[in-house]
Amino acid sequence: MEIILLGIYCFFVWLIFIKFKLLPWTTPWKVTVAIIPVVALTALILLLNVFAPVTSDIRVIKYIVPVVAQVRGRVIEVPVENNRPVKKGDVLFRIDPTPYANEVRALEARLASDEARLAVERTRVRETEARLVDAVSMEPQLREELNSARAQVATLVPQIALAEKRVAQNRELAAAGAGNKFDLEQAETNLNELTARMVSARAVEQQVQAKLDGTVNGELASVASARAQVATARAQVAVAESQIATTRADLATKQWELDQTSVFAPADGSVVNLQLRVGTFVAGMPLNEVMTFVENDYQIYGFFMQNELHQVQAGNEAEITFQTWPGRIIKAHVDSILWAQGQGQMDASGNLPNTTITVPPGRFPVKLVVAERDKDVFLAAGARGGGAIYTEHLRLVHIIRKVILRVGAYTDYLILKLH
Repeated sequence: MEIILLGIYCFFVWLIFIKFKLLPWTTPWKVTVAIIPVVALTALILLLNVFAPVTSDIRVIKYIVPVVAQVRGRVIEVPVENNRPVKKGDVLFRIDPTPYANEVRALEARLASDEARLAVERTRVRETEARLVDAVSMEPQLREELNSARAQVATLVPQIALAEKRVAQNRELAAAGAGNKFDLEQAETNLNELTARMVSARAVEQQVQAKLDGTVNGELASVASARAQVATARAQVAVAESQIATTRADLATKQWELDQTSVFAPADGSVVNLQLRVGTFVAGMPLNEVMTFVENDYQIYGFFMQNELHQVQAGNEAEITFQTWPGRIIKAHVDSILWAQGQGQMDASGNLPNTTITVPPGRFPVKLVVAERDKDVFLAAGARGGGAIYTEHLRLVHIIRKVILRVGAYTDYLILKLH
């Protein structure tokens, strides 16, 4: 571009001084004519580098995913080919799932057995809780029975005393010949009945009292026993629930391992460095990559000198060229500037920092985002190119930078090789 401008300038000088002789071709004018392009081109280049900085180091960086098997086993299928496009979710390879499927079925059977046992234990808890309720409600009933027995005893005591008195009277009358033998027998029978009822009432009273006297920690023995049975049944339920939780965790782990026997593409991209074949045994180790997956998504970075970036801001327009697309200008904009580089890091060590060596200032990467219209342009991982950023200032010089960039893009058609 500078040569073109210089040629245009020379053309006008020829018209003014030689062709039309509008000005005399004297020594002062000769010096002036020589100085003007030098000063103008110098100023132009300085302004371009400040307000439309350019770089020849544009890089395309893609996400690289080392594919590693999560589980051990023998490969039974590799449906992808090397350097062929695949879609997200496509199968990359499969491992024999038989041992993992068997473990899953065994754990599913154990889980069903544990759940059946839990159902039985919960039924037992309900039954023991019902017995506990019955045992707790039995105490008031026993006290009522005790009170009833005592009342019956208290009622029978005067009746027995009266019956004994009647028997004694009838015996005296029978002995004197003045009484009826039948009355004596009837009185004795009444006494025997009352005595038997008294014995029965006292037995009931003793039995009920014995039940009430048999306590554990202030509760009836039957209540304490029922509570112990409830506690035991609940403990069995807790054990069964714990076993089910463990079985479910084991089942989830084994199901995950079974799912990992099929490895899928994490995104749209392609597989490179594919050496995996059917029959290969993979060990499921973190550092044992079986293939490399290159995603279609990419990032573009342009590397600029430090003093070229003081006018650059996020959102500035940018243009990129690549040798893989000669003559094409890819539109973009500035996303951000990565204000960090390796020279800004000092490793922790026992040595003092070395400040005797002067390190030249490095360049900082600027992240560029391709415009929507050029999103579908294929950019290879590691592609290199050039580009320019157009700041918000001195837009007039941007035109010159765009012309220079486009001329350079068309020169990419030239393949300068001697053989």
